[in-house]
Amino acid sequence: MITFIDNLINKIKFKKSHAVVGLDPDFNNFPAYFKNNAYSLTEIGEAILEFNIKIIDAICDLVPAIKPQIAFYERYGLDGINAFVKTVNYGKKKGLIVIEDAKRNDIGSTATAYSEGHIGRVEINGKSVPVFDVDAITVNPYLGSDGIVPFLQDVKNYGKGIFVLVKTSNKSSIELQDIKINDEDGKTYKLYEVVAKLVDNWGKTVKGKSGYSSVGAVVGATFPTDARILRKLMPKTYFLVPGFGIQGGKAEDVISSFNEDGLGALINASRSVIYAYQFDEKFNEVQFADAARDAVLKMNKEINQELKKRQLLIW
Repeated sequence: MITFIDNLINKIKFKKSHAVVGLDPDFNNFPAYFKNNAYSLTEIGEAILEFNIKIIDAICDLVPAIKPQIAFYERYGLDGINAFVKTVNYGKKKGLIVIEDAKRNDIGSTATAYSEGHIGRVEINGKSVPVFDVDAITVNPYLGSDGIVPFLQDVKNYGKGIFVLVKTSNKSSIELQDIKINDEDGKTYKLYEVVAKLVDNWGKTVKGKSGYSSVGAVVGATFPTDARILRKLMPKTYFLVPGFGIQGGKAEDVISSFNEDGLGALINASRSVIYAYQFDEKFNEVQFADAARDAVLKMNKEINQELKKRQLLIW
């Protein structure tokens, strides 16, 4: 069984892209022809799926992965969840890795339930059945190892992955993640550095042939200096890097998340891709999928040019 991380790296190399597109469907931002034809939750769910399919079709040959944020589906109830499930299935059918952005966690049996439902299996009369069956999921580590171990087990059993929140891209992350604490070795660290050490340790048991771990870390593009620190603390951890585009992250900011082998970082853009038609006068709202494709092409070019400048481009 191929590990999640080896599968991801293979697709990165094949697509020549370190980008992932976040599918965060906000119906209020949809083109008018979607909004004018939806008057119920069921119709909104159908519109979300149609929107996502068109985006996926436009970008599936350009990126290795998509990242649907489940909150944007849950807000519309069962119809939104149905759109989420069908989006996951369609993305996988098109050969994409699907990373669910859910930031889930709890302890004990609850953490186990989250893991089984999203990346693991449930037992039905002795039969093991997948549910959401995403390839990876983002998780919150702030309940400690009790909340991570159940996910680790399913990562091992089913070739899945997790990305642990370490240093997030939002400005207020410093209120907690940058708090200084004294570790057991008597030195002072920021909290995100302590979490990074835990992530590095958790990941040692699920490394692929590539040498990287299927336990990744979420490290925001908006804090490039912190990313350099974290790269040293987690040398074989793959970084999922949000914040590129509208949140202010640029190609030069994300380079510090890469390793010297030209790997180690998956760069996420969401609104700047799926709503690109709103920011580029070349496209109208009917051409939203074409605008998304153009935005991904530009994103790939910018990242690859920056990697080439640093002699880190691997193709």
